[in-house]
Amino acid sequence: MSESSRTLALRVSREELVLILITMIWGGTFLVVHRAMAVSGPFFFVGLRFATAALILACVFRRVLAGITRQELIAGALIGLSIAGGYGLQTWGMQTISSSQSAFLTALYVPVVPLLQWLFLRRPPGLMAWCGILLAFLGLLLVAGPQDGRISLNQGEIATLFSTLAIAAEIILISRFAGQVDVRRVTLIQLAVASLCAFILMVPNGESMSALSPTLLLSALGLGAASALIQVTMNWAQRSVSPTRATVIYAGEPVWAGVVGRIAGERLPAAAILGGALIVCGVIVSELKLKRKKAAPVAPRE
Repeated sequence: MSESSRTLALRVSREELVLILITMIWGGTFLVVHRAMAVSGPFFFVGLRFATAALILACVFRRVLAGITRQELIAGALIGLSIAGGYGLQTWGMQTISSSQSAFLTALYVPVVPLLQWLFLRRPPGLMAWCGILLAFLGLLLVAGPQDGRISLNQGEIATLFSTLAIAAEIILISRFAGQVDVRRVTLIQLAVASLCAFILMVPNGESMSALSPTLLLSALGLGAASALIQVTMNWAQRSVSPTRATVIYAGEPVWAGVVGRIAGERLPAAAILGGALIVCGVIVSELKLKRKKAAPVAPRE
């Protein structure tokens, strides 16, 4: 009998269970954003969405705003910039791709997290992370629909892929400052910064202010409330949940988005569905850890 054996460990804490519930809500927002693109420009909608979220939190947390520190301003600004870049590009991409496809491509930010940690924090990915990255890349090939041996990506898909870099940076930054700042104040700052940046990005994108139709206002209000809840929960939970463990939970996001999109009538080719499944598997595999478990000692023979 060998002295040790390998087992896969995947534990779930209270904070992680809360993140799972948030992921279900998060997955449902993709279809709302996709439908909103029919009545609004992408960056105006992102700005309106996060401005609504910031106003909601300003009303809820107004009593704690007086104690904002310099570190909280820096943390909120950096995270807000990441949110603006990530959600701005993601929303821009949804002008030409379905909500389900956007969700599966966005999930690629999960294997990007260990790569960014390796690049900037000198923390090389482990064996399972590399396996997850390989599976996610194979899934990307299928979602992109390769033709004649080449990957065929349209502008919406390319923008969504770039958004994964900013979203991965957001996850890392949230964990970097978690436990050092007030969650409520930082969340409000990051939402306000994200909103301001999105409105500024309207200029280079050639956007004008969209007509405030009932559809647009209801979408902004609903997503604003969801964004406020999601961001507060992420900041709270990631005080004790690592970036890599948090991202495996977010793997359920495209699954829920795909379910909602399917109910709404969206249809993906079989290859794209298989690719999406590989991406989700890659996300999960990348977060599994190999642990050594000592074998029980052998009783001496009499």
